[in-house]
Amino acid sequence: MHTHEHGTVADWIGDAAAALPTDGYGTLVGRVWEPEAQGPTPVLIESGEVYALAPRYATIRDLTEEPNPAAAARAGKGARIGSFAEIHANSQFGRTDPNFPWLLAPHDLHAVKAAGVTFAVSMVERVIEERAAGDQQRAAEIRAQITDRIGGDLRALEPGSKRAADLKRFLISEGLWSQYLEVGIGPDAEIFSKALPLASVGVGAEIGILRSSNWNNPEPEAVLIVSSRGDIVGATLGNDVNLRDVEGRSALLLSKAKDNNASSATGPLIRLFDDSFSLDDVRRMEVRLTVTGDDGYVLDAVSDMSQISRDPAALVNQLIGPHHQYPDGALLFLGTLFAPVDDRGAAGKGFTHEIGDVVRISSPLIGSLVNRVQFSEHCDPWTFGVSALMKNLAERDLL
Repeated sequence: MHTHEHGTVADWIGDAAAALPTDGYGTLVGRVWEPEAQGPTPVLIESGEVYALAPRYATIRDLTEEPNPAAAARAGKGARIGSFAEIHANSQFGRTDPNFPWLLAPHDLHAVKAAGVTFAVSMVERVIEERAAGDQQRAAEIRAQITDRIGGDLRALEPGSKRAADLKRFLISEGLWSQYLEVGIGPDAEIFSKALPLASVGVGAEIGILRSSNWNNPEPEAVLIVSSRGDIVGATLGNDVNLRDVEGRSALLLSKAKDNNASSATGPLIRLFDDSFSLDDVRRMEVRLTVTGDDGYVLDAVSDMSQISRDPAALVNQLIGPHHQYPDGALLFLGTLFAPVDDRGAAGKGFTHEIGDVVRISSPLIGSLVNRVQFSEHCDPWTFGVSALMKNLAERDLL
């Protein structure tokens, strides 16, 4: 068992009420680790209590393959495991009781994918800011040039459209084109593998950055849950932890920048689509980020999903279909508006993490995902993979 050196759970993970949707509704599912079973159990959270979905559903994947997962979860409600408040409180790094259940990432066998540069307006604005070198009048002139060339508001720019192609030609002529803009306004979205199934960490866990990285940041995102049929069945929150210095050296290092021990965090729970929550709610969501450092540093930012350039359903169509199948379904991180440009330390260095940072990603209709930053090399190693899950489920007669 680890010891926690940065105060009590209330100092950083927050209370259980903050982890849940503020509207008091919703079909909420996830996974808990049951010490007696030495393995994970899918659960339903209802009226502040946690109920097993096993043996009816051995995995969250099985649940999300149902034609109506929300109705199936409510019908599959089994034995009570404990109160959500107690299990949430036991889910922080250095948990108080290793013999009591704690929350895991709320998904299991799903592939974990991510879409990048999905907010084209912020990407174009960043290019304008770089060319203007901080001169607001010059930035306004460049913006006027672009809007005059392509016609209309930049915020209405549709990737892959004729207007986007006109903008591409203009930026190339001005020497401003980049591979990031290609996926930002071109016809093909950037969709990459963020983590392997079962590798993501949940609420209260440490999230990892490489010791060799000197410039890194959180990426607060809405995350879709997609069935093998391509149906979008729910959503959660995610932190697509990114090493900016590694990715900046070469786009071919994307995997090294994105996929490291404990670098994918999701949760706290999945809110399944039902009468109280739909894809339209995701389209309108605000995802808030708060970073609090041991040094007293505080950062607040908001990512407004209504500004996304590619509709979430269109991104899912690029992810899955006749061109690519996911027999166990997938998670899809939808990208972020967060641009970590404010200096934390030396002028011009922008934001980067410090060990011990507490990262809170929240949205009223889903809840709060809270994690603490540590070197990936010092985070608990990932040891419970697919083979361990299958063996555990077989020993519990759940297969």
